[in-house]
Amino acid sequence: MLFRFSDVYKTYSGAEILRGVTFQVNPQEKAGLVGRNGAGKTTLFRLLTGVESQDSGDVIKASDLKIGLLEQHVNFVAGDTVHSFAMSAFSALIEMEAEMRKLELQMAEGGDDLADILEHYSEVQHQFEHQGGFEATVKAEAVLLGLKFPKEMWTQDVAELSGGQKNRLGLVRLLLSDADILLLDEPTNHLDIHSVEWLEEFLQTYEKAYVIISHDRYFLDRTCTRIIELDEGKAYTGTGNYSDYLEIREERRESQRRTYENQRALIAKTEDFIRRNIAGQKTKLAKSRRNMLGRMDRVEAVRADKSGGNFGLKAVVRSGGDVLMIEELAVGYEDISLVSGLNFTIHRADALGIIGENGSGKTTFIKTILGKLHAVAGSYRWGAKTNIGYYSQQLEDLDERNEIIMELRRIAPPDATDGALRGYLAQFLFTGDDVYKIVRDLSGGEKGRLALAKLIYARHNVLVLDEPTNHLDIPSREALEEALTEFDGTLIVISHDRFFLDKIADQILSLYKTEPYELFNGDYSEYHDWKARENKREGNRQISKAVPDAETRADAAGDLSKNERIKLEKTAADSESQIAKLEETLSALSEQMSDPSVAASAEKFTQISNEYHKAEKRIAELYRQWEEALKLLN
Repeated sequence: MLFRFSDVYKTYSGAEILRGVTFQVNPQEKAGLVGRNGAGKTTLFRLLTGVESQDSGDVIKASDLKIGLLEQHVNFVAGDTVHSFAMSAFSALIEMEAEMRKLELQMAEGGDDLADILEHYSEVQHQFEHQGGFEATVKAEAVLLGLKFPKEMWTQDVAELSGGQKNRLGLVRLLLSDADILLLDEPTNHLDIHSVEWLEEFLQTYEKAYVIISHDRYFLDRTCTRIIELDEGKAYTGTGNYSDYLEIREERRESQRRTYENQRALIAKTEDFIRRNIAGQKTKLAKSRRNMLGRMDRVEAVRADKSGGNFGLKAVVRSGGDVLMIEELAVGYEDISLVSGLNFTIHRADALGIIGENGSGKTTFIKTILGKLHAVAGSYRWGAKTNIGYYSQQLEDLDERNEIIMELRRIAPPDATDGALRGYLAQFLFTGDDVYKIVRDLSGGEKGRLALAKLIYARHNVLVLDEPTNHLDIPSREALEEALTEFDGTLIVISHDRFFLDKIADQILSLYKTEPYELFNGDYSEYHDWKARENKREGNRQISKAVPDAETRADAAGDLSKNERIKLEKTAADSESQIAKLEETLSALSEQMSDPSVAASAEKFTQISNEYHKAEKRIAELYRQWEEALKLLN
């Protein structure tokens, strides 16, 4: 066991958030923690890390449990660079390496205590090797690259990073830490799709335990083997990924429904027996059954799922067949193109999903076709009878000073009554006095729902949505998906929510910083599978160029040829063999540096020390080569 919550209760301002939560997480478990916004997920993390304490119940942790928490605001030390901050995850190894360098200098100087210095050096070096000191830099740089910190950024001062980049760098250090368990609260925030996919692969091979809070259903499916759901203050668990859990939850609820109905029938029958016999000859038996009812544990009725909102889109005016015509369009700023050569037409009822790495021009493209930015080159033209509605991920259209109902009234006709507006807002979960809340006091999810309410109220026949699922919990995302799949207008949507894109998109536009754009007919999963085949095919072509005597080429499906596979397997085997030999060399050099006669000669000791460091660097290079070969083979 790593930790256990046992009958934990927690109340805030009179509202009971946790009502007897009980569950346990064990070593190497990969758990997803799900639930509505406000269900208490982050509260559980705060109780586990000791930031807050429970009202009652127990939070039991393994002794000396090391917890790694993904914090929303990362603290940096003045002078930190991107690389040095990542390497700070290995602070103990860095201290050991510094100690080794110090001892090497002392050995070179000689002295009466040389034998003690040599013994201490041997101990530190053994510990350094055992804890992975030689692989630390390789691991740090692999994670930096995976989370989109290219080499040219490694010397950059962290103070110059954006907020999103700082959060990503915090994730880098956390993934490199030696924590017994990682607590990841929305780790995919600030990551583009490519980085999310890299993170999924990293977590799939991660050897220790983690608990992930996420509304990204695709991410949960690919990284979790257990789900913990918080619902109405209780914790429910199921083995498998998120999709598996949905089936388990439905089976559990169906079983609860049957048990509840059976118990209700038993109670009704027993109460009838008691009424008929309490004063008759069977009074003793009636009293016994009454006592039995008093002791009975009552099964709760299955609560109906709370609504995620009713985003039902009303009928819209039909636009022309060609909605948006784009010809050789280039978008960017001040004659600097982020993406160019865009050339396609969006037709009525198309649903275009836009993806791409951060900075690839997704939002710039949207703002250009909306007329908010000038095109760098080329042209675009909207078709006949198009009425365009725009949802900004920054929620720029909301006036922070307004009450909710006044914000809706800004776009409502003059004769709209308060009753009608309140009724409409109730569909978006703003009920009762909620409609008088000030916009600036709303949570991110509430602001997102209000912005969508305004957009839908206006009955646009073209919706341009920039990350519409940000801030929405899973039920609200599902409600939005249901509405958009029934929408008979045209959709242009930027999103990193791949599950959402699979539900609503029938075309994918993928934008790149350094490559031509791609327009694919199909949903995200279909695009992803196609792209993987294309990348593998391209990888095979590159391998073929590097292997002059390759006899066969990759087949149409993108598989490696027999000869290319043999070459890669040989590369991997050779790398392993060389690594093993170099590690033996390191051990031999280490013994030489521990030899008093070598340590007594500054020249000899420096020479051997230099050979030792060269061998370290070569091992790091071979590890990279070995990993790349295995990646292509798999």
